[in-house]
Amino acid sequence: MHLDRSYTPAKSQEGKQYCRILLRDSYRDAHGHVKHHTIANLSHCSEQEIQAIELALKHKKDLESLRQNLHDPFHLRQGLSFGAIFLLQQMAQRLGIARALGSGREGQLALWQVIARALAQGSRLSAVRLATSHAVGEILDLAPFNEDHLYANLAWLAEQQSHIEQALFRHAYPSGAPELFLYDVTSTYLEGDCNALAAWGFNRDGKAGKRQLVLGLLCDQQGQALSIEVFVGNTSDLKTFAPQIHKVLQRFGAQNVTFVGDRGMIRGPQIQQLAQVGFHYITAITKPQIQSLLDQKVLQLGLFEEPLAEVEDTEGKVRYLLRRNPERQKEMAASRRARQQKMERLVKQANAYLSQHPRARLATQEKNLRPKLASLKLGAWMELKKKQGQLVLEVKASALEEDSKLDGCYVLKTDLPASLASAQVVHERCKDLALVEQSFRTMKTVELELRPVYVRLEQTTRGHALVVMLAYRLIKELEKCWCQQNITVEEGLKELDTLCLTEVVVNGQVKDETIPEPRAPLRELLALAKVELPKKLRRRKLNVATKQKLPKHRPRRSK
Repeated sequence: MHLDRSYTPAKSQEGKQYCRILLRDSYRDAHGHVKHHTIANLSHCSEQEIQAIELALKHKKDLESLRQNLHDPFHLRQGLSFGAIFLLQQMAQRLGIARALGSGREGQLALWQVIARALAQGSRLSAVRLATSHAVGEILDLAPFNEDHLYANLAWLAEQQSHIEQALFRHAYPSGAPELFLYDVTSTYLEGDCNALAAWGFNRDGKAGKRQLVLGLLCDQQGQALSIEVFVGNTSDLKTFAPQIHKVLQRFGAQNVTFVGDRGMIRGPQIQQLAQVGFHYITAITKPQIQSLLDQKVLQLGLFEEPLAEVEDTEGKVRYLLRRNPERQKEMAASRRARQQKMERLVKQANAYLSQHPRARLATQEKNLRPKLASLKLGAWMELKKKQGQLVLEVKASALEEDSKLDGCYVLKTDLPASLASAQVVHERCKDLALVEQSFRTMKTVELELRPVYVRLEQTTRGHALVVMLAYRLIKELEKCWCQQNITVEEGLKELDTLCLTEVVVNGQVKDETIPEPRAPLRELLALAKVELPKKLRRRKLNVATKQKLPKHRPRRSK
């Protein structure tokens, strides 16, 4: 239903013009042609009456709101969420992330992806939906976007990654570079198999039957993430190390650097690569390598005590730091006893079955138990034998002593001279690798959820990993600010998410937006983060919407 106005041309010298106003309804006939049905002729009505009818027709689906505006033309209502997104944007500026990404459209889209990852983990679709309830237009200078723009932005991030990481490094170290770098590798499994970098490999998540990606994370001595790199899922740890040397040397311009890596990371070829550029290393060696050094008389078993011991090789170029951790020794002994008891229960069950079933074969039960013995890793010092129609387990005392002699023992290896780093310093620096492991735990689970990986192409996968790393830097900074508070970063951001703008509505139109005074807990969180709310905001409405709609993908209920 609508008003149809028609003006007649002037026919008199005075130029008087007549207007015909009809209240009409439009419809289509059987042939699809548009037809009009005249309900009433309103030409005789006054202009005020015509405007009242037009206003009613305009708000015919929301008459209650119209009545409220007529009685109260000025009122306030809740606007978009503001507190959390503003805090994260301010932290991104403080850490140099906003500047490294740039002020262009792609840089602002990337900044929103980083903030969205810290706020709520999900796909690019969810990041677009998140923008509809947050004051993105007021805080970020963005034109309307959808999920396709964000996918393209991930590829842009991958292309600009070296520039972004270098800019962040210079912001953290404006006049030099750290002398210690921590490096470690992890893997993350994929639910699907269409990712360009997905492959079968050693799965650290214990997810058998899942393809994976390999991630390498480079950190400084404080555990601050400097660079992340995604490798094909079947890449060995050793092959990921050479790019890190090049990165530190060329991209960051560091000199006299010491790399800290675990026992699977820095070996012979990697040590040679480090030596060629004048870098040092700190690593741990494997148990077979420890046994080899014992056989060569380089190390003595009696040196493995709780106090840290130190041994140099014959040439004096390599130092070995030895220690036995008594707590770890107890844990390994307890694990060995638990496995032994489990095997004894299995043997007892097999003997009970043989007693209850006279026709059962002893050889069959023995055949079934031997793989269990191997899977529990007991074959080196336990033997399964047949005696008088029963199965028995025999413990070989000498083999057990040999198997347990290195329980809790570890050896660190370094080429740093004692004049540059004492044994205790080397030991402490190796323990710093736990910072990288903590970074992986945060990025892969809980706050940031690197997986599921909702992308398939190589470039978008690398861009996704970079977004997660940048969001991790925001989370770590907030952890420092709120370390004395009885609240997690996730809980703090949810609290700040409740701080919304207030819209000033006049005659049904939003004329202004104001920031209400936060509650006391929110003021404290903002003060600890050293963030002040602005006095006034630039009002800018951002229309965003996903191209794909959730209802289309939801299963329909049967009636």
